[in-house]
Amino acid sequence: MAQTALIVGTGSGISASVARLLAREGYKLALASRKPEHFAELAEQTGAHVYTVDAVNPTGVAAMFKDLDRSLGHLDVVVYNASFRTRGPLVDLVPSDVMRALEVTAFGGFLVGQEAARRMLPRGQGTILFTGASASVKGYAQSAPFAMGKFALRGLAQSMARELQPKGVHVAHFNIDGGVRNAARDRVEAATDTSDSLLDPDAIAESYLAVIRQPRSAWSTEVELRPWVERF
Repeated sequence: MAQTALIVGTGSGISASVARLLAREGYKLALASRKPEHFAELAEQTGAHVYTVDAVNPTGVAAMFKDLDRSLGHLDVVVYNASFRTRGPLVDLVPSDVMRALEVTAFGGFLVGQEAARRMLPRGQGTILFTGASASVKGYAQSAPFAMGKFALRGLAQSMARELQPKGVHVAHFNIDGGVRNAARDRVEAATDTSDSLLDPDAIAESYLAVIRQPRSAWSTEVELRPWVERF
């Protein structure tokens, strides 16, 4: 039986690299986001099922998982990569934007993690991965909402790991502690000769796969990935 994976919050960076790697490894994929048209080419390349879902909508998330029960039959891996960021001086932040950041970054992770756990626990196996950031462990100036959301996501991952891992479900949080390469950043880094200061999303994906394949006698619950040359 083929392995299966769901990636929520699919974009052009980490999640796209994870999707391509898992597809090469023979996984049947499902990709989800609010705007799936942004990764239509990726879905075609990987043969993935595509879902339009707002991760903070309990009804929508539940409906997606019910459809996945039919389309994939079971879930071996679920990756939560969604987040929302609003920046600015604390006194100028818009409360509704701050609420959205908390909902997408943390509450959405809870909803997706809960539905995944409900399906993995009866089988006694599965892997749930959460994508964090530098803000998961340190709050930066003018970035309070992002830190609030990522701190909460990390706490969720820790609690889930302690509850679910003794029952066979592996839960891990990734602290992506640095900037991730993309076309815009590559142009800047090339101009300043600092390309080594960015993380390669394909290399990040390799670490995700390594964690997915870990034997349960030595599971990681927290993985920190950093560029080998720090310029941040």
